[in-house]
Amino acid sequence: MNRHLFLTAALTGLTVQTLAAAAASGAAPRITVYRDSGCGCREGWAGAVKAAGYSVDVNDVEHAARLRRFSIPPELAGCHTAVVGRYLIEGHVPLEALAQLLRERPQIRGIALPGMPSGTPGMPGLHTTTHVVVLDAPHRVYYTG
Repeated sequence: MNRHLFLTAALTGLTVQTLAAAAASGAAPRITVYRDSGCGCREGWAGAVKAAGYSVDVNDVEHAARLRRFSIPPELAGCHTAVVGRYLIEGHVPLEALAQLLRERPQIRGIALPGMPSGTPGMPGLHTTTHVVVLDAPHRVYYTG
């Protein structure tokens, strides 16, 4: 196993353990996922969050209606929007970025990972470096992983 792959796997495992511990202690909030009807990844991201110990509700919605409802700019859109407390999580955001957001609790509306990058939670393929951005300031990178 190469070093990058090993480190990615180790960090993902630690994050899943951290999120699961938070969920078990009652500290993890409920996550509601609004996914595009007919989305190819179906339970992918939601399944990864469930595996981390969160209680997850999934609702199918029409793509344009979802973007309007949550005021998601089309250039930042993924195939689903999650609501976690007061935050929006757009797309296949890595669990590490979700954990960082919930730990730091910044004064932002949410974070986004546009598109459907390979190797992210719920997406097949090799992991590539991703840049999660602040939802209302897409030039501002919130997390790189």
